[in-house]
Amino acid sequence: MIISWTGGLARHRTGRLLAGMAGIALAVALVAALGSFLTASKATMTQRAVRSVAVAWQVEVQPGADPNAVVSLVRKTPGTRAALRVGFARTTGFTARVQGSTQTTGPGMVLGLPAGYRALFPDAIRPLSGASTGVLLAQQTASNLHAAPGDTVGVQLPGAGVRQVRVDGVVDLPQADSLFQKVGAPAQSQPTAPPDNVVLLPAERFSSLTHGAPNVTTQIHVARDANLPSDPAAAFTSITGAAHNLEAKSAGAALVGNNLGAALDSARQDALYAQILFLFLGVPGALLAAALTAAVASAGGRRRRQEQGLLRLRGLRPRQITGLAGLEAAVVAIVGGLAGLGIAAMTGRFAFGAISFGAGAGTWAVWYVLAFVLGASVAAGAVLVPALRDLRSVTVADTRKEAGVGRTRSPWWMRYGVDFALLIGSWLVFRASSGNQYALVLAPEGVPTLSVSYWAFLGPALLWIGAALLVWRVTLLALGFGRPALTRLARPLTSTLAGTTAAVVSRRRRPLARSVVLLALAVSFAISTAVFNSTYRQQAEVDARLTNGADVTVTEPPGAHVPPGAESGLRVPGVSHVEPVQHRFAYVGSDLQDLYGVRPGTIARATSLQDAYFAGGTADQLMRRLAQRPDNLLVSEETVKDFQLTPGDTVNLRVQDTRTKALRTVPFHYAGIVKEFPTAPKDSFFVANAAYVAKATGSDSVGAFLLDTGATHQKQIAAQLRSRLGTSATVTDLTQTRGTVGTSLTSVDLAGLTRIELAFAVLLAAGAGGLVLALGLAERRRTFAIATVLGARSDQLRGMVLTEALLLAAGGLAGGAVIGWALSQMLVKVLTGVFDPPPASLSVPGAYLALTAGAAVAAILAAALNGIRSARRPAVEELRDL
Repeated sequence: MIISWTGGLARHRTGRLLAGMAGIALAVALVAALGSFLTASKATMTQRAVRSVAVAWQVEVQPGADPNAVVSLVRKTPGTRAALRVGFARTTGFTARVQGSTQTTGPGMVLGLPAGYRALFPDAIRPLSGASTGVLLAQQTASNLHAAPGDTVGVQLPGAGVRQVRVDGVVDLPQADSLFQKVGAPAQSQPTAPPDNVVLLPAERFSSLTHGAPNVTTQIHVARDANLPSDPAAAFTSITGAAHNLEAKSAGAALVGNNLGAALDSARQDALYAQILFLFLGVPGALLAAALTAAVASAGGRRRRQEQGLLRLRGLRPRQITGLAGLEAAVVAIVGGLAGLGIAAMTGRFAFGAISFGAGAGTWAVWYVLAFVLGASVAAGAVLVPALRDLRSVTVADTRKEAGVGRTRSPWWMRYGVDFALLIGSWLVFRASSGNQYALVLAPEGVPTLSVSYWAFLGPALLWIGAALLVWRVTLLALGFGRPALTRLARPLTSTLAGTTAAVVSRRRRPLARSVVLLALAVSFAISTAVFNSTYRQQAEVDARLTNGADVTVTEPPGAHVPPGAESGLRVPGVSHVEPVQHRFAYVGSDLQDLYGVRPGTIARATSLQDAYFAGGTADQLMRRLAQRPDNLLVSEETVKDFQLTPGDTVNLRVQDTRTKALRTVPFHYAGIVKEFPTAPKDSFFVANAAYVAKATGSDSVGAFLLDTGATHQKQIAAQLRSRLGTSATVTDLTQTRGTVGTSLTSVDLAGLTRIELAFAVLLAAGAGGLVLALGLAERRRTFAIATVLGARSDQLRGMVLTEALLLAAGGLAGGAVIGWALSQMLVKVLTGVFDPPPASLSVPGAYLALTAGAAVAAILAAALNGIRSARRPAVEELRDL
């Protein structure tokens, strides 16, 4: 019997089985793909954090401790690959006599590097000119002293006099911030900037040069094995515990500067955001696929009940009928689940180069098993559970009733207004979770655990469910009380059967409303995912441009006197505009902040100024204020609060007069708030009119030149300028900055996550629009056959099908657009922590949304055409088969 029943299902219920398998396959594939991608992404974040650190640990030997004993202890620590002693000595300054003039710098640092240091820590030092070993000057120091390889530099050491060294090369120190950290101090106590003046010496030369000098310290620079857990949070806990263990074993002889731990500390927060994105953007897709499967199963509910009644009449016991229903669920689960795993594997193979999406074999297999189990659960819930419910509650007589005879009472959730309650709850949660002091992810620095305010998920979840129920309510009311309008709509397609068509649609309003809601949810999922991804890419580009300043930026060394006229030397082929920007420092009260002098009328020609960067006016309005009144000043929001400023207030800044080197008080007037500005730091700063700043300081020297290249050939133009300027200035381009400013979340390319989701969103939209309609039409073949017997023409039957398809497409797409827009707004606001800076407006990918709508319409049209083809069969033949 089991074999006969299975064969009968395959022959006569092929469409229903295939549709159910398709829903299961989509759910399984989406969960397997997203889960594997999430795991691989976390591993990528950990690897990137490890690669981003030049020196894993900087172990500082404490005063009175034996450096040799500390070195021995460090080398015995598990996970240590190598450890080298590095000397640090403070200087009172450097001098150099070049081309008949003597140049002098302020205090600096001298480092003693052992042989093999650069080979062991290749990312710590980047040669620029001359030799890569020997006596090396930092780029900034070489610029300050106007020194080059071959020149002699005097090192002024307290208590040891001036020692002369001959320069062998000029280098860059890419990770100077961590190299010159205050080991053991909290982040807020670290130096605001690394020293400008640095000389690197061989260890032997350093020892002889600093003999007898005070303030000499020893650090052990450690390279660690990369054998860490793949999850950034677990890796952070592991490396932090190892560092604490070393400090405990040293008994106060050593402090660990945990650079690797700091990098993993940042990566673990990004990993948690990636997990949140998985929940926000991935779970709805899986739920939607499950709902699609349930809708497909319910489309054949009446026929399944009739089959159960027939089996009961023929003497089958409830246990046997349950076994047959379980068999159908098992077939749908196994075939659909395996197909889903195959789809996930092909997605990983073609989109990411590996069926595991880059995850390890163990985690990849776990996600595939979990996805398969989920698919089996969905199949059981969609096929087996309704069959068991009908077996207990539906009599054989009930199965003989015509479709549509039954309850006409509104669903309970409509009677109690559950949809309105959910929407109100969503709004309240959203208001609370998008407040100014709200943090979705809380990652206290140095604390091994992170916390997530998961209740923020309620906002989008309640909106999604509440909006879906509201669409359901509106559709039921429109179809139930809008028969005159339906008649007018159907008349061009069905002629004299317009009233009949309206009555049929009104009678079938419940399944039609369910189909509209399913399509609306699929479309809203596609819209919210696409808009979020597009907005994320937009803001990643904005962040890179803010950090770099423009397509190409030429930054002059501090203290250099470069006039604005030097821009003519930067106009190489491909550069359309060069904009000079002044950079000074100013005191407001006792607070030292950066001061940027700009040309208000031309600054926007070289860089992008968004309205979101400012408050108290648009970007154009505030630039006009600086131009109209030169002493106007834009200040940070924090400064406005700290000093209780109101527009028009006088702000007295103390700036250095370049002629006398003394601080002088310069009056400005508060004109607006600046939150972000190209090349400016994340904290407080000022923006003023460059002409007024030049007049107040006695110098028009430029801090940086912003070059507009029309967003093309940035790397080539930057390389050309580097060869022309040498070490006299630092040249950066946008392509270079994109790879350095992004968090580890951007390093795994969020587009990889959304590529998966967007592809499945199109399939879900097509399935929601086409599969349910096709199965519904297939279940109504008897209705079409009777209409044919009663005299309906083929064109009228076609009109009846097209009318239903038109209502489904219009209602689903319109409802989906509204829900998708609201959900996008909420997602972007709640996930503000993912964006840096927050977006001024959402980015809408029109081409993708058009593709999604087209796929849904095409699927509905294909289902309608198939229904029309079936309706053309001879009525007698159709009735005999049924």
